[in-house]
Amino acid sequence: MSEYAIELRDLHKSFGKTEIIRGANLAVRAGERVAIIGPNGAGKSTLFNLISGRLAPSSGEVLLHGQRIDGKAPYEINRLGLARSFQITNLFPKLSVFENLRCALLWQMGYRYTFLRFLSRMHDANARTEELLRMIHLQGKRDVLAMNLPYAEQRALEIGVTIAGGADVILLDEPTAGMSRNETRHFIELIREVTEGKTLLTVEHDMGVVFGLADRIAVVVYGEVIAFDTPEAVRANARVQEAYLGSSVADAQVAGH
Repeated sequence: MSEYAIELRDLHKSFGKTEIIRGANLAVRAGERVAIIGPNGAGKSTLFNLISGRLAPSSGEVLLHGQRIDGKAPYEINRLGLARSFQITNLFPKLSVFENLRCALLWQMGYRYTFLRFLSRMHDANARTEELLRMIHLQGKRDVLAMNLPYAEQRALEIGVTIAGGADVILLDEPTAGMSRNETRHFIELIREVTEGKTLLTVEHDMGVVFGLADRIAVVVYGEVIAFDTPEAVRANARVQEAYLGSSVADAQVAGH
């Protein structure tokens, strides 16, 4: 198996005559936590969509553990071990916290389309769901409808749904967007806990989250990865500061992030 969990090789994506991704290259080692940053319009979301199969590249390759996945459907990529959460919460609002989690793990546990099976008899699935509830610290909200959770807890539930299928590569799209500083601090710790031993890619605008969570940072500008290094090296990179970070880095340092 490849030492890299995710590889992008000379990746291009155009919409009509507009080229959004211009030869992006990236190699993320298994078990790394990588943040993807860049200015608005840099192509970060497009990269996520290419990796997760929502878009097919115009040219180039996307590999998951050494296997090409570009051109595969999102569900096929998911079954190969990659899961993604979205910037907008994507849950079953009228199902409980427990039911959302159980729905997410049934396929991975081999139940497939067993609609006539009584869910209460799926003892292994129910036990795994209880375990997930504890992992995301929502055991006290077990029977609450997802639509009635506070925003931060909805995001925690979405993290649980994302990891429920057992994927070892997790993509999180702006996971702390809309959270208060205190909520963000707790959520970073939750992400650390639930992605332990997994490969994490996250798109994030909050520099405090980026520098506090990532092992390495990929900086995307005009559809290219212009830097990919440790937070300290990226912070000191003059090209990165000129292209994107600027005073944000200084502000983050002053704030103690």
